[in-house]
Amino acid sequence: MNSIMEKNLFEKIGGMATVDIAVEIFYLKVLADDAISHFFRWTNMDAQIARQKVFLAYVFGAPLNYSGKNMRDAHAHLVKRGLNESHFNAVIGHLVSTLQELCIGEDLIDEVSRIAENTRNDVLGHTS
Repeated sequence: MNSIMEKNLFEKIGGMATVDIAVEIFYLKVLADDAISHFFRWTNMDAQIARQKVFLAYVFGAPLNYSGKNMRDAHAHLVKRGLNESHFNAVIGHLVSTLQELCIGEDLIDEVSRIAENTRNDVLGHTS
C-alpha cells in the first residue's frame, strides 16, 4: 500500500465510533480513581467528554479542526492544584487500559501512548 492510501491512526483504531466509546469508558475509569477524580470535581463532564472526543479524534488524524486551548493553557489551573507526574501516569494508564479493553492492537496502543507522552511537559507546565 502506498503512503497516500495508508490509513492514519484514527482510521486504524476504528474512527469516531471507537473514539466515542473509548472516551466514555476512559472517563468512567478516571472518575472512579480517587487519586485523580478530584481534578474533575467542578468540571462539566458532558462538555469535557465532548471536547476530549474532538481533541483525540483530531490528534489521531481525523479530518477535523481543533480550536480548543493548547495543552499548557488547558491544564495550568490543574497544575496550580497539584497536578503532577503521578497523576499524568494514572491518566495514561487509564487510556491504555481502555484501549486494551476495546481490543485495540498493542502497536496502535503504543502509538497512542507516544502521542500522549508527547504532551507530558505541556500538561504539567514543564519548561523543558
